[in-house]
Amino acid sequence: MEMKHSLHLQQRQTLIMTPRLQQALKLLQVPTLELQQILKQEVLQNPLLEEVDEVAEQEDIDKENSSDEKENEEAANPADEEDPVDWSEYMQDGALDRTYVPPSETSVEFLEKVPVTRTTLAESLLEQLHYLTLPEATMRIAEFLVCSLDERGWVVTPMEEIIDSLGVPLEEIEKVLLVVQALEPAGVGARGLRECLLIQLDARGDRGTLPWILIHDHFDHLVNRRFPEIARLCKVTVEEVQGAADEIATLNPRPGTSVSAEDPKYVVPDLLVERVDEEYVVMLNDRNVPRLRISSTYESVIRGKKKAGATPEEKQTREYIQGKLASAKWLIQTIEQRRRTMIKVMNCIVREQREFFDKGIAFLRPLTLAQVARQIDMHESTVSRVCSGKYVQTPRGVFELKFFFSSGLETDDGEDVSARTAKDIIKTLIDEEDKKDPLSDQRIAELLHEKGLHIARRTVAKYRKQLSILPARFRRRVA
Repeated sequence: MEMKHSLHLQQRQTLIMTPRLQQALKLLQVPTLELQQILKQEVLQNPLLEEVDEVAEQEDIDKENSSDEKENEEAANPADEEDPVDWSEYMQDGALDRTYVPPSETSVEFLEKVPVTRTTLAESLLEQLHYLTLPEATMRIAEFLVCSLDERGWVVTPMEEIIDSLGVPLEEIEKVLLVVQALEPAGVGARGLRECLLIQLDARGDRGTLPWILIHDHFDHLVNRRFPEIARLCKVTVEEVQGAADEIATLNPRPGTSVSAEDPKYVVPDLLVERVDEEYVVMLNDRNVPRLRISSTYESVIRGKKKAGATPEEKQTREYIQGKLASAKWLIQTIEQRRRTMIKVMNCIVREQREFFDKGIAFLRPLTLAQVARQIDMHESTVSRVCSGKYVQTPRGVFELKFFFSSGLETDDGEDVSARTAKDIIKTLIDEEDKKDPLSDQRIAELLHEKGLHIARRTVAKYRKQLSILPARFRRRVA
């Protein structure tokens, strides 16, 4: 068979992710706070973009009002010439694109929260060690043990590795470990949950009490809540064992997190839903997002005609400015498209979940991304990007947009009920159950069947685990 090189031309259609399309998808997906940083970076990189401050916006409003007055006067006098300004072109610059701000909030100033440096668990323990008068060899072992703790405050490095690394006997390491376990917070330096709880009881001075005995001698029975067996072995009543278990529940199994825990992350809603009379109005919460427009600094270069004898430097400058101008216009149009898309998606969610906004979570309907995409004539992936990592402030509270999307469960009347509604019903049943005789998953499924909700026992178990609720045998109380 003869083999040779040849050229063939073939025409076909393909979808290519251009850099501009990638930028548009990225801007659509990011939340408002991240968008604010991206736009500020774009302003620094593109000289044709400028940020409109509140003073400039007010001047634009005044100019707009004065121009409206002039138009009214010119309308009254037909002999006057028409206004030569092309306002449609001016609107494309985004200068008049403003977000609605309630009058009561126009004078409010928001100060940026400066993060406070927090001390880590290791730094706190090392600082406490250096206040102690320990020999150099003991301090070296103590520092190694402190650096072997995880975020819970437990020693995760096996003792064999510590012995090989330090070259000291196990007895010496255990003596130094007692020093580390005496530091604050109580419970650090433990090699497991049982030792962690015992250290905390010793720090309270409760050594030898019933809770201490339960952990020290009957930890396996305690974990499996075999209270009658513990009562028989300890020769006490089951009620006393229950009381000791309740006291043990007040201990912290992760003492290290009390020092190294991070500050809570506050959610800034990207959308606002407010009730006005009998309707819900959707607004964007982007008042802190920079308002961009095309800078007029390079207007003479942009509007200037090409010169026949222009130097290569002038041509290169003009091409550079033209490229930045196209990039700036595309960015402004992309931001405007992002706003319209977010408003359109949220309006559709409000229409579909109107009963939730009126009556509460019990009336949350099943909803999918595909349903919203069909209604607003967009692709499902676009709706997914809009809902990813974004939050909305409603009269019912602040929710992630994905909260409104869930699968459905069939009922006797033929209507579907949201899975979140089923979870809320399960949580309510468990909260109101008799703690001495808690409801099993099968019994909860039967009660939901009586309410007309078709749900299997394994589905109840899955929802219960998602709600971080223990099984019935672990929820049972004797007193």
